[in-house]
Amino acid sequence: MKRQHRLAALWALVVCLLLGHNAWLWLGQRIAPDTDILALLPLDERDPVLQQSFTHMVDSAQQRVVVLVGAKDWNDAGRAADAYRKVLAPHGALISFDAMGDESQANWLSSLQPHAAVLIGAAQEKELREQPARFWTESALARLYSAFSGPKLGAFRDDPFGLFAGWAQERAGETPVRPRDGRLFVAGEGREYVLLTYTLKPSAFSLGAQQSVVPLLDAAKAAAHAAVPSSEIITAGVILHAAAAGAQASREVHTIGAGSLVGIVLLTWLTFRSVKPISLTLLSIGVGFLGALSLCWLLFGRIHLLTLVFGASLIGVAQDYGIYFLCHRLGAGREVDSPALLRRLLPGLGLTLLAAVIGYLGLALTPFPGLRHMAVFSALGLVFAWLTVVCWFPALIKADTLKPGWLARRYRGAILRWPRFSMTPRSLVLVALLAVFAVAGWSRLKTNDDIRSLQSSPPQLVSDQIKLGKLLDAPSPVQYYLVRGATTEDVLQREEALKRRLDVLIGQDHIAGYQALSNWVPSKQTQGARLALVDDKLLGDAGPLAVLAHEIGEDPDWVAQTRAHLKRSAQPVALDAFMRTPASQPWRHLWLGEVEGVHASIVALRGMRYASIPVLARASEGLTGVQWVDKVGGISSVLGRYRADMGWVVLGAYLVVFLVLLPRYRGRTWRVLAPTALASVLTVAAIGLLGQGLMLFHVLALMLLLGVGVDYGIFMQEEHADAGDAPWLAVGLSAASAILSFGLLGLSGTPALQAFGMTMLVGTALVWLAAPCFTLKKETIHATPVLV
Repeated sequence: MKRQHRLAALWALVVCLLLGHNAWLWLGQRIAPDTDILALLPLDERDPVLQQSFTHMVDSAQQRVVVLVGAKDWNDAGRAADAYRKVLAPHGALISFDAMGDESQANWLSSLQPHAAVLIGAAQEKELREQPARFWTESALARLYSAFSGPKLGAFRDDPFGLFAGWAQERAGETPVRPRDGRLFVAGEGREYVLLTYTLKPSAFSLGAQQSVVPLLDAAKAAAHAAVPSSEIITAGVILHAAAAGAQASREVHTIGAGSLVGIVLLTWLTFRSVKPISLTLLSIGVGFLGALSLCWLLFGRIHLLTLVFGASLIGVAQDYGIYFLCHRLGAGREVDSPALLRRLLPGLGLTLLAAVIGYLGLALTPFPGLRHMAVFSALGLVFAWLTVVCWFPALIKADTLKPGWLARRYRGAILRWPRFSMTPRSLVLVALLAVFAVAGWSRLKTNDDIRSLQSSPPQLVSDQIKLGKLLDAPSPVQYYLVRGATTEDVLQREEALKRRLDVLIGQDHIAGYQALSNWVPSKQTQGARLALVDDKLLGDAGPLAVLAHEIGEDPDWVAQTRAHLKRSAQPVALDAFMRTPASQPWRHLWLGEVEGVHASIVALRGMRYASIPVLARASEGLTGVQWVDKVGGISSVLGRYRADMGWVVLGAYLVVFLVLLPRYRGRTWRVLAPTALASVLTVAAIGLLGQGLMLFHVLALMLLLGVGVDYGIFMQEEHADAGDAPWLAVGLSAASAILSFGLLGLSGTPALQAFGMTMLVGTALVWLAAPCFTLKKETIHATPVLV
């Protein structure tokens, strides 16, 4: 007894340390749950350049908020946009406006003017190679005298043949956005829109930023509608999706956690007719949460919000150990004191913890950091809850503390009427029916590894994102080409080789266009070739420039001065210098710089059709240093690969658990595992019959089901002389609580958690129903040697 009290005191000290650490974390605001959904995705550790390219693309977008303020009349759109900006203007420390208009366009044009002679559009370059000299003379005359000859940048002598103007017009064609009246303008769907872009100062995944910025955006939207009631506001940004996910997860934490607690409290009260078992059960769960939270923060330095949502379902498992002890305490009578009862139950309790931890740690074998956090959080929570039961329950619960309640009295008798598995005709018919059900379900089973099926953002946000993407002709941040080279020149040359293939695909309507840094900074090789082409085709002594001077009445000095001026505007443009100019601002996300000893860039695609992905993937074949990146497809293939791999891990886990249980249960070991195995087979069959695709998260749930279901098998196979109906009562209470927890998890708006929860809901219910069927009559059990 003294040893038990010393153990309880030592555990009290540990719990005090946990309380102090959690108070330090939360009160000091040192812990802020992470809402970045990318934390759930695998890192491509084998290719750091590829991973860096994806991170770079995402990072360039996640701090931006893009707003389109539209109306049928341009002036109305402007008034609504002004009202929108007025609300956000005082909050520049949180979200700053990115100014861009006529003045900005003039700045970037002037910064490129010294390089005008080497900046030639693809169409003009083709014409230089194919058209006769007279074509260029007539083209220059048309530019000089016609009001409809295209854009003119600067004086006529600066660009007499319109090469730089053609290049600038080609670059402008990369986006439908145009400057207008000091604003950015885009039109579509019968409306004229003002484009407003903002940059967030804090991280988009900061809960504090979400709580501050999102209400401001809502207020700005309301102000725009108040100024122009007919205006349309389209807003897109990672912070909106992160805030929606955070709000949803917060609701689910409260719903799942509170629902599970209420269910457990009610079940415990109806079973034991006492407040003490309720408080002790909640105490073990609470210590489990505190311990898991503290150690996870120490191990990982952060906690993902979905980890807390998933951890809320831990309530349905962590209470098993307390319930197992309480039910045996209820049936043991006054003759056996609590420490002695614990010593007798400890082998079974230890095996239930070991089996459950094996099930949870199966999740840690995945490449998903978020899932690893969930696995470690849950396993640690179970360990701390188990230690609380072992250290405190015997000291706090005396032999005469508990009396059977209404539920305990009525539920106990059910075990007497429960069917047992045998070789009788009735049992064989039932087995045949279950086999038909399993075969029918498994034969219809399909797989679904598409990461897009896990999308859980509100429909309105998704709709706005799609509409804004179409209006702005924005490229996809998850499908692109990654171009690498030993030097910047290698990268630019390889981009140009890729673009020649993409031009063909544009003509075949596979894509609408592309964005590449080599559009703005040609390779040195291309710049030299273009300069030589201009000199040969246009600037010769009897070339189009001399003929033009003759036809407009200019003397040879004009020709010499124009030729010298064009030569001066042929300064080579370098990528480093370009990246420091205003013109580079919208395209800086395409340059990765030097990563792992190589230089790398991104070629982004506009107007990409998903049906064209195979064609786009083939476009990079045979091009040195060029790689097609489909992050959606890549993650989906990873999900599929790990779904298959985890299926084998589940089978391996059954073997491990069987070997762990074999020394204690000998010939009855298969009876411990059979209910869970049967439930798993039937659950997967149900998924097939319901027409749902089997996902990784279904398989991960089967891994956890093994850990939970084995508990019930152990409870039913653990037999003591004075146990009575305690094992059956423990299984019923544990299963009912787990079904409640995972049933609520199945209501989650996060598809991954929903699939996980529904699998656990159905599987746990089936294990509960099947566990008594594999027990033996008492006389048979006692005839079998049991190692204690």
